[in-house]
Amino acid sequence: MPIGPIRLAALSLALLLGACGSDNRTAGGVTKDEAEALDAAAEMLEGQRLPAEAIPPPASAPAATGTPAG
Repeated sequence: MPIGPIRLAALSLALLLGACGSDNRTAGGVTKDEAEALDAAAEMLEGQRLPAEAIPPPASAPAATGTPAG
């Protein structure tokens, strides 16, 4: 039995609408699992940050020794 044009159009529309469903992607174009993995990696990197005292001041800034420069 051949499929009529109305049924073919309805079937095509149903398939197209089914393809438009959520594909588990976030606004950044990554999946939810990938976003969670990126967040976990960012937290790990944040935990490895050096304390401010460990970073020397730039050469143009006076050293913070507690006495005025000059």
